[in-house]
Amino acid sequence: MIFRGTFEHALDAKHRLTVPAKYRGALSDGVVLALTPDSDADGVRSLSLWTAAGYEAFVSATLSGLNPIEPRAQALRNILYANAWDLELDSANRLMIPGLAREFAGLGKEVVVTGAGECLRVWDRTAYTSYSAAMLARFPEIAASFEHTN
Repeated sequence: MIFRGTFEHALDAKHRLTVPAKYRGALSDGVVLALTPDSDADGVRSLSLWTAAGYEAFVSATLSGLNPIEPRAQALRNILYANAWDLELDSANRLMIPGLAREFAGLGKEVVVTGAGECLRVWDRTAYTSYSAAMLARFPEIAASFEHTN
């Protein structure tokens, strides 16, 4: 499943997020909610919604080739697994967003869910609006910075 698109939602009073209808089937067997590891410490934070298999593939690829007893590899593994939650959609297709996750991403009531290819990302709406405007302004620069082999 490829996740794409942008969807505006609101968390309810119990901090539940309604999953976009388009993706409910793909996530009906369970969801892994994880902190999104961004490489820019000052950047806008978000959460990621994965299928269980998708998150395992992501973590495996991330840790592949690292010495498992090297302290940085242990720290990364601990962060990736300790800050991921196995969740299920309720009867109204909602997910409860844990407090630690909401705090990490700075989520208010209004959120945006965006496709990110292999997962969905959940952002605070105000923060995402600023982030998106900045990224769109840099789109030509970002695209041109990659060397294409085709």
